[in-house]
Amino acid sequence: MKDLTKMAAMAAVLIMGFASCSSDNDANTTVVKGSQEALDQACADWKVARANWENTEAFLFGAADVYSIDPHTDTWPVAANDLADVLRDEKAMADLDNFIKTANSGILGYHGLEYVLFRQGQPRKIDQITNLEYNYICAVAKDLYHATATLEAAWDSKESNAERHQIALNYVTTHLAIDDDGNQEGVLAGFQNFGKAFKNPGTGDWETALDATREIISGCQDIIGEVGDSKIGLPYTGEDNTYIESPYAYNSIIDFYDNIISCKNALYGQMGATTPNEKSLIYFCKNAGNATLAAQANNVESKLNTALAQIKAMKAPFALYYADASCQVAIDALGDLDEALGALDETLAGYAGNATVEAQCKVINENYVDYVVLASYRTLADNAQKLYQSIVKIKQ
Repeated sequence: MKDLTKMAAMAAVLIMGFASCSSDNDANTTVVKGSQEALDQACADWKVARANWENTEAFLFGAADVYSIDPHTDTWPVAANDLADVLRDEKAMADLDNFIKTANSGILGYHGLEYVLFRQGQPRKIDQITNLEYNYICAVAKDLYHATATLEAAWDSKESNAERHQIALNYVTTHLAIDDDGNQEGVLAGFQNFGKAFKNPGTGDWETALDATREIISGCQDIIGEVGDSKIGLPYTGEDNTYIESPYAYNSIIDFYDNIISCKNALYGQMGATTPNEKSLIYFCKNAGNATLAAQANNVESKLNTALAQIKAMKAPFALYYADASCQVAIDALGDLDEALGALDETLAGYAGNATVEAQCKVINENYVDYVVLASYRTLADNAQKLYQSIVKIKQ
């Protein structure tokens, strides 16, 4: 979720000027005593953890939505004026761990960290990072790790990691819900296990196994539409040329690509899959003995590969070349992929009540939870923890 209305004007200034929060006259601008090598490593780890997050955006339903983790960790553009205010707020700075749990999401998560760590696609110089900024990003990175640990725990049907399960229990009792406009709106729902619910139809949000399987497609279509229509489309068309994701790290096109990789993983049944595995949705559709399903699945594969290729071919960095003609080619390819998935979903919907399909969907869903969603979130949490540790080490 991206709080566009509140932040667009300040984002325009940021993208052109890349001003530092620490430039404010009434803020403490004492520079952190640290090493450039450690800062560079933190930036490298940010890119890894960022890729891991983008690889989960095909399944933002469930915990990421219910617990407002998507807006809490991935709102952009950055609310730079609000962040500057925080760095001058002695009360907030004295209790950052608690402040961040309920703070404006526009100063948190990946992009709050990115804003402090990067300029024009490169790590900032260590002598530009203030002690206040350092203290702030340590707290934000810790909170980011806790958010990702909560995602892992909420999709782990066996609840196998006691430490992260406890983090999740704490997270849902200390953070606030966030509405579609980025406003806080009360407490979060209590902890629930979405992995168990997805595997066992009728126990949670999915009444049948086919409903859950179709959610896999819906999750993919949601992010495909967002990448094409909003992430690329809004800047490219001129509707909003401030709406640029990851502009300080020059990471936008990598973000877009990794978003569609999340769809590939979801449809192919495994994190990092290059071909559909035998328990995947695409494999089932290609081998179910239905010529229409097989043709539609083959078309999805073709359109998926084309979309990835066209995103990769976009002129970089997007923050500078968002009006390039290559953007339209990528938008069109994403539209074709969305249409192909819609046709496949419509055919699958016709199998409602079919016992054989229901049984096969249960196999697909169990595999999807363990080898796509949980595997992705576990990797994400591991590398978010590593990022937090790297940021702490910036200061000598």
